[in-house]
Amino acid sequence: MAVPDVIPIGYVPKHRTESIGRYADGQFLASITYAFPEGFRLDDGWEQHKRLYTVLHTFDADGHYRDSDIWCAGTWADHLRNPHGEDSIVTQARVRLAHLLRGLPRRSYTDIAIRPFHITFDDVLFGLVIREEDDESWTELYPDRLAFGEPWDGTYDT
Repeated sequence: MAVPDVIPIGYVPKHRTESIGRYADGQFLASITYAFPEGFRLDDGWEQHKRLYTVLHTFDADGHYRDSDIWCAGTWADHLRNPHGEDSIVTQARVRLAHLLRGLPRRSYTDIAIRPFHITFDDVLFGLVIREEDDESWTELYPDRLAFGEPWDGTYDT
């Protein structure tokens, strides 16, 4: 089955799609996620390359991509040096995400339906990308690595 033009993504509280929904100007998809730059190979010092991002993508009511706010809170090495407290990168990322979400007027958390898109920031791929292998097609949210496919009901695989 071909990938539909608009991909449903189900809102699941306290899971990986807990920060999605609609707001006054359309739809949003937000997350906090770790990522490596494209082409990176694991070796010594990988902790300096694994980065924690706060991400907010916005879309119009029909699911067309509008814009992204992407912010790097720090690296895994930073996390290891200071894993807890107000100065930790995880806390900083959560505070940033809460601030971004509060900035969306008339925000409600609910299912969304968006069109595939992609951008590169800090040499990291972000977006909902169409993937094809053998006779199968699906979309994958990067860098979160959530796969959406048949029956196209908004559920995801990791």
